[in-house]
Amino acid sequence: MDSNEVNKLLGGFLGTCFIVFSIGLVSDALFASPAPEKPGFAIEAQEPTEGGAAAPAATEKPIADLLATANAEAGAAIFKKCQACHSGEKGGPNKVGPDLWDIVDRPVAEHQGFAYSSGMKDFSKGGQEHWTYDNLNHFITSPKKFVKGTAMGFAGLPKEEDRANVIAYLRTLSDNPKPLPQPGAAADASAKPAEAAKPADGAAKPAEGTAPAKPAAPAQ
Repeated sequence: MDSNEVNKLLGGFLGTCFIVFSIGLVSDALFASPAPEKPGFAIEAQEPTEGGAAAPAATEKPIADLLATANAEAGAAIFKKCQACHSGEKGGPNKVGPDLWDIVDRPVAEHQGFAYSSGMKDFSKGGQEHWTYDNLNHFITSPKKFVKGTAMGFAGLPKEEDRANVIAYLRTLSDNPKPLPQPGAAADASAKPAEAAKPADGAAKPAEGTAPAKPAAPAQ
């Protein structure tokens, strides 16, 4: 092999290397992806405006107000769902749950012949706690939330109107239905102390800087 052929081979090899190197530089420049300053992805979320008023919590309507407009007949229709576990007849049998005859104001966990859960017994406090209208309302709303450890598997009635109708019907399951609570009684009672503290309209106030008048001497 003469020197011309060797030179040709070397030239071809060097030219190929130059072309490959040039292609690498061009591709790096075209598809370059600089490393981010901070790893990860930035997720932008709109933050609430400072000082904005929070949404008001839903106020629970007292059961006394709900019972004032409750419909016992509508409650009887809803109670049909409960009859799989409860009877409502006088002297009726205990099923999965106890008989609910005369349930209003009955001592909790004291119905004869029914084996109550430990959670219900703890809530009963030995029969001191009764099934008041308030207790019935809270229990029917969410049994497991109101009585920790109860064996009752019912999820509850979220609608206050349905609860009031059922309680109105349960009230009728008695020879002597308990009196209905007075609507607004709790609100009136809480307002009385504030009203009593207010001075009567038109009452005379002592002038500033003057001593209060002395009481008249009693007649001899």
